[in-house]
Parts: sequence; C-alpha cells; structure tokens
Amino acid sequence: MVYRELSEVESGDLSRRILFEDNHLLILNKRVGEIVQGDKTGDEPLSETLKAFIAQRDSKPGHVFIGVPHRLDRPVSGVAVFAKTSKCLERLNVMFRDGDVHKVYWALCCSRPEPAEGELVHWITRNEKMNKSFASDREKDGAKIARLRYRLLRDTERYHLVEVELLTGRHHQIRCQLSAVGCPIKGDLKYGAPRSNRDGGISLHARRITFIHPVRKEEICVEAPVDWTELS
Repeated sequence: MVYRELSEVESGDLSRRILFEDNHLLILNKRVGEIVQGDKTGDEPLSETLKAFIAQRDSKPGHVFIGVPHRLDRPVSGVAVFAKTSKCLERLNVMFRDGDVHKVYWALCCSRPEPAEGELVHWITRNEKMNKSFASDREKDGAKIARLRYRLLRDTERYHLVEVELLTGRHHQIRCQLSAVGCPIKGDLKYGAPRSNRDGGISLHARRITFIHPVRKEEICVEAPVDWTELS
C-alpha cells in the first residue's frame, strides 16, 4: 500500500495534536474544518491523513488500519477517537452505541442560559435535505428523545462558556437544543447565531472523553485544549 508523503510541517502538526495513542487507538485534537471520515466533498479525511502519517512515522510498508467509531461535525473541534485495529473498532462501536462513552463539550453561547445549570429534554426531528434538526417540547412521530446536562462555567464580555454533558447522541443535538432555549452557539448561523466565525466553524469543542479502554480495560480520560481568544 502506498500512502502520500506528508510534509515535515504537516507531520509535526499531527504529532503535537495527538492526545493519546497506544497499539489499539489514537485520540486527536481535531481542528475546525477537518473531516473525520470521507464525505461528498472529496476532501481528504483525517482517517486517511492518519494512515499516511503512521505509515511514514513508523516506516510501515503495508496497510495501515484506521477505523472511525464516532464523528465530529466539520465545524466542530476537539477530541476525535480513531481505532488502530479492527478488534478495537468493533468494541468501540458497541461502546458508543450503548452509551458507555462519556462525552463533555464546551460551547460559547450568544446568550446566557437561565437557569445557569440544568438538564434539557427535547424531541428532535432530523431534516436530511436541510441537514438540520428541530427540537420540540412534545413527542412527535419520527422524533427521537434528546437529553443533555449543562452548566455555565463563566461569562466573557460578549459570550457565555457553557459545559455540556451529552446523555444521548442525536444529529446536531447540542446545537439544536441550545438554540431551542435561546442560546445559539457562536458562529452557528444554521441554528440562530447572528454572525459567522472567521474560520467558518462554530464555537463548539469536544472538550473531554472518558471510557474504559476496549482492550486493556483501564479507564481512559482525555481532555483537548482549546484556544478560543474570547477566553483569554
């Protein structure tokens, strides 16, 4: 198998963004704009970039396996988990499906949530043509229940840093639910933010992930740093 050659700058950048790695999995701090898995744009996904990176770094002449057990939307940054073996991928798929992976996000919201801490429960309907989800306080045909916990961490001059613990995994769940209570995420035009971010992303960051290692059976807790200027 022949992979493309990464530049020294690209290789170094990936190395610095690896948050955890062993023989079974790799966890990366994803940037806004990167895609985890291939899509209709044809842009190279991180799964392929990491194959080339590992092949080059470890001088592997053969096939490099990188599996994707979960996705982060293109405009979102933060913790992205990749499996380095098919066995690990299979087990991670089950863990994500069964809710055995604890995920915490940070969001910069345009409005202050009231109350400052609580749980949101909505029924979410996905419109695939619009690539958008809609939240309702009442059960609807075809809707799926969505639950999250949130708490306000701090206020900045113009925005409000909110920590979100996902209790279910629905399409655009955090974006949709925060918008439904009047707290759209900075830069998220699709869900009610007044203006876009310069980098084309939204200020939603997968901050921390905790789970039992699917092979070693030890607890793994990984946190991704964030460099939002609004927090400095």
